[in-house]
Amino acid sequence: MSRSLVKVAIRTFSFLSVVFIFLALNTISLSVKSQDVRSISLQETIDLSLKNSHILKASSARSEQAADEVKQVLNNRLPNASVSGSYLYMANPDLSIKTKALGGGSDTSGNKTAIPHINQAMYGILNVSLPIYAGGKIKYGIESAKYLQQATLLDAENDKEAVIINTINAYVNLYKAAVTVDVVKENVMQSKHQDSVFSRLEQNGLMARNDLLKSELQTSNIELSLLDAQSNLKVANVNMDLMIGLPETTILKTDSTGFDKNLTVKTIDDYEQLALQNRKDIQALSFRKKAAITGISVAKSDLYPSLALTGGYIAADIPHLLSITNAANIGVGFKYNIASLWDSKAKIAQAKSRVTEIEANEAQLSDGVRLQVNQDFENFLLSQRKTEVYKKAVAQAEENYRITKNKYDNALVNTTDLLEANVSLLQSQINLAVSKADVLLAYSKLLETTGTLTDNQ
Repeated sequence: MSRSLVKVAIRTFSFLSVVFIFLALNTISLSVKSQDVRSISLQETIDLSLKNSHILKASSARSEQAADEVKQVLNNRLPNASVSGSYLYMANPDLSIKTKALGGGSDTSGNKTAIPHINQAMYGILNVSLPIYAGGKIKYGIESAKYLQQATLLDAENDKEAVIINTINAYVNLYKAAVTVDVVKENVMQSKHQDSVFSRLEQNGLMARNDLLKSELQTSNIELSLLDAQSNLKVANVNMDLMIGLPETTILKTDSTGFDKNLTVKTIDDYEQLALQNRKDIQALSFRKKAAITGISVAKSDLYPSLALTGGYIAADIPHLLSITNAANIGVGFKYNIASLWDSKAKIAQAKSRVTEIEANEAQLSDGVRLQVNQDFENFLLSQRKTEVYKKAVAQAEENYRITKNKYDNALVNTTDLLEANVSLLQSQINLAVSKADVLLAYSKLLETTGTLTDNQ
């Protein structure tokens, strides 16, 4: 009886195991299907980022707002027209008018003059004013608005370059994370294979237990490094998905062929001149300076009178008393604010101070651009030199590992030396794998600093 129960239990356990494995495989399959894997190039990433960037959408809205402000200022040259009207209902007042000129008193026969019964009144007024001269305020106001619009458009171009360099940086980080995971995975496989070899040697009494433990400890450390690398890869992948407008579950596969561009290098003086000529923030500040200079003229315009061509039309109807129609008028209006003689001085001083402030900002920005160009140029050269060093380092690490392995096989070095040689090889492989991406990133940053990144895409 007990044996039968055991057989039934074994069969039940086998059946449940099969069901569990089947469900697990289906779950893994569904999980893989729910995650879209997409290979994407650097240029495609940049295009998607520009299309879906919230920063650029905000910049576009600011540009449209600046264009609307120009339209609003242009409307100041158009006639200003206003229409007003009213209907009044009045109660019956008790009037006692004594003056005959107003309809009071008595007539020549001694009879009192009748007062009309008035309980409502209606009137309408149309006023039109066309500015002829306003001391230049309208003209300079339009110029200032156009300068500020140009500055806003240049700000949008500057934001575009910032989005591009941020996208390249994120793409390079994703590539680095993926390469690191691949290299560490390969090293884990090699380390585990080495552990299996050492385990057999230890079982046959050809290796000390302590040396096997050292190898297994290194494998555990590499597996921990793999967990960190995989976590970094997931974060970099999500960041890239959000940046280019894809679902967070999309797994992106980078393309390293975009890192093999032929890079044209100029002198540091050429890059400084390019930056001073092409930087959008410098150009935008220049337009803001022009707007500030125009602001001085706007402030001075208050010292002059304003003239306008005016016209109007009035119609009124008071039943039983008065009716007015065709009461049109046309003329010239003159206005001068005497208080502007002393109020304008403060406004002009403020406008001049604004120009002085912008000129100081221009000088500060120019110095900052020169420094940034030098830093990015040196970083680019440094990344190139590092790549050459990394190539030599990989060759040296491979040769070092080969020699150390031969020595280890001949019992000339211990396990620690072999493990250290393996770690050095792993690190050199990772450094070389990401060096080309670092060169492209440094070059792109140099182009962004000189304001020519968009032209080179």
